[in-house]
Amino acid sequence: MELKERAEEYENMSMSNMSTSDRVHASRKGKEIILALNEVYKETKDEEIMDLMKRLTAKKQKIEKRLKGRP
Repeated sequence: MELKERAEEYENMSMSNMSTSDRVHASRKGKEIILALNEVYKETKDEEIMDLMKRLTAKKQKIEKRLKGRP
């Protein structure tokens, strides 16, 4: 499945030395992958997909937290 491969690639992507535009791009890519996985999950109810979505969401939230800055 190509979607799982993209998800694994996103999950293993290095977050160091990212510019702001790279972070925006990574955040959007993460959202796209998560939404696609969600559509598959709705049909299959596969727990492995749910775990993958949770891991990707955590990584995406870290990227977005860095984008918004810390007070």
